[in-house]
Amino acid sequence: MTELNEQQAPDLGDSKKAHRSRSGFWFGIIILLVVISVAGVGFYFMQGLRATQENLGGEVKDEMTKQLNDYQAQLSAIQLQLANVSKEVASKDNRFDKALADFSQSHQEKLNATHNELTDAIQQIHRQLGKTRGDWLIADAEYLLSVASERLHLVGDTHTTLEALEAADQRLRESGDAGVIKIREKIAEEITVVKSIAEVDIVGIYVAIQAQQDHADKLELLLPFAGKVPTSTTTDSSENNGLLNALGVKYSEQPINEILTPEKAKFIYEQLRVKLEIAQLALVQHNETLFQSALADAKKWLELNFTKNDASRNMTEELDKFSAVKIHGNFPDISLSLKMLKDISKLRIEADKSTQNTDTEIKKTAQIIKPAEEVIKPAEVVKPAENITPSEEATPAPTKTPPAIKVPVKQPKQ
Repeated sequence: MTELNEQQAPDLGDSKKAHRSRSGFWFGIIILLVVISVAGVGFYFMQGLRATQENLGGEVKDEMTKQLNDYQAQLSAIQLQLANVSKEVASKDNRFDKALADFSQSHQEKLNATHNELTDAIQQIHRQLGKTRGDWLIADAEYLLSVASERLHLVGDTHTTLEALEAADQRLRESGDAGVIKIREKIAEEITVVKSIAEVDIVGIYVAIQAQQDHADKLELLLPFAGKVPTSTTTDSSENNGLLNALGVKYSEQPINEILTPEKAKFIYEQLRVKLEIAQLALVQHNETLFQSALADAKKWLELNFTKNDASRNMTEELDKFSAVKIHGNFPDISLSLKMLKDISKLRIEADKSTQNTDTEIKKTAQIIKPAEEVIKPAEVVKPAENITPSEEATPAPTKTPPAIKVPVKQPKQ
């Protein structure tokens, strides 16, 4: 039993060893398979991870590329904006520079103009300070000539014009300037022309026309008009008498087409006054055409709208007298002497040239006359011999010695 047990024991041990070796083999195979499967799974996962990484890398690359393109587009836009801003700044700088240059130029021009004005003013002051009495007299004569021309053409005052011309001639005479001779000749001609103008009593005619305006209310209208105030009323009269007093009967050779209202009657009187006022205005302005036209209109208006009685006939006669007056609206031009006086420098040069020519001619004439006098000089008269006595021949004529002149000598004070 013991042997059997011993025999069974190694068998059991061998079987155990065999079983262990088999189990180890299968375990190793399993481990190997597990390792292989793990390696395969790992490889698969590695491939997937690699593919995922590649996909992620492509997406990242695309995203980066897209972002880079966006950044480049933004950068290009920024560069374009910078270029536009640079252009705008450059244009603004140019405009500012141009505006500054224009302002500087205008300011410089103003400064130059002011400088020129100041220079002219200073020179004028120097000329004023350096003027002589003759220059002041010539300036006074120039002012008087301008006053004469203005008074004649603007006012028609021939009296004041003559006084101004004569005063200007007097100033030029007192100046003693050689260049004013021609100017004085022209002033003398202008004085003669002004004296030949028939003087019109402008003020008298104006006052006479004003008197006719004041008497216009006394004229009687040709047509009847409503609203007349009776000339006389009595408190004790009856109604019929009052009606008769309120009505006026007037005979007229012309047919009566209408009865005037008080407004129309007032308008007729006012129109007559307006026409006379126009005549006054034309009289003051020396407008001959307007003056005659206004008088003709007033006369025609008077004949058409007013009754022919003593008042209207008197006004018509006065208007005819006014129409016969000539205002002389076209006065002669007396400004030539003033123009010559303003160009007195030219006249002075001409006067100097004429003076030099005269001196030269006088010298030439003197040179021609002098040799002729030497040729025509008479010979000395010789006394005849019979009139001379021997004593006179021998004795020379005594010479007179001038008397000695005593010069008083002052004694020195001791």
